Amino acid sequence: MNRLGKICALLILLPCAAMAQGLEASGQLIVVTSKHWDDIQGSAQRYERHGNSFQKVEAPFAVVLGKNGMGWGKGLLDTRPLEGPVKQEGDGKAPAGMFKLGSAFGYDASAETHLPYLALTPTIECVDDSQSTRYNELVDGATIAKDWSSSERMRRVDLYRQGIVIEHNTPASPAAGSCIFFHIWRGPTTPTRGCTAMSPTDIARLFSWLDPRQSPLLVQLPEAQYEQLRERWKLPER
Repeated sequence: MNRLGKICALLILLPCAAMAQGLEASGQLIVVTSKHWDDIQGSAQRYERHGNSFQKVEAPFAVVLGKNGMGWGKGLLDTRPLEGPVKQEGDGKAPAGMFKLGSAFGYDASAETHLPYLALTPTIECVDDSQSTRYNELVDGATIAKDWSSSERMRRVDLYRQGIVIEHNTPASPAAGSCIFFHIWRGPTTPTRGCTAMSPTDIARLFSWLDPRQSPLLVQLPEAQYEQLRERWKLPER
């Protein structure tokens, strides 16, 4: 089994209860909020479960979002009845909703993290061609037959020196958006193409803190939508 196959096998073994029960099975939560749908900057707060409630972990930290803000994504909970923009492939929006977190990845051969870890090589890419059977997947282009016309090379600049997969549109629906990650930002005022980015210090902190045994989740919403959904989704106070 190759490296990517091992990562997939590890992910299959992670707890699945969070997918069915939302926050009820999660012991770790990251909440990202922005002021409005079209804002490119936001704030992230970590939480840990203590009994029946979540408590904040340290201070919030700054993040940047998509160049066109956020749009409802395809996550753990059905958001189709809710008002607001809907994320699509190539729209420059970060996904809003509740999402499972997948593997960590980076340039180093190994990393100090409890998450499954993928060491990026020059041939690993993320497929963003929605006609491909590999759409929204990290693949090694040197080892499989290509059926896609576009993808993102993962080993580029410093943005992906450390990153974490956000499981948006998993399993993939065509044109619903792909290749969404936590990763290192270009700077605190420079937006992404749809990911959520932060300083190298903060992504390293997530690497060491996140534990798949705690079924960690991301909730990412504009502030007004967070307050509207807080009781229904059993979200902690911001």
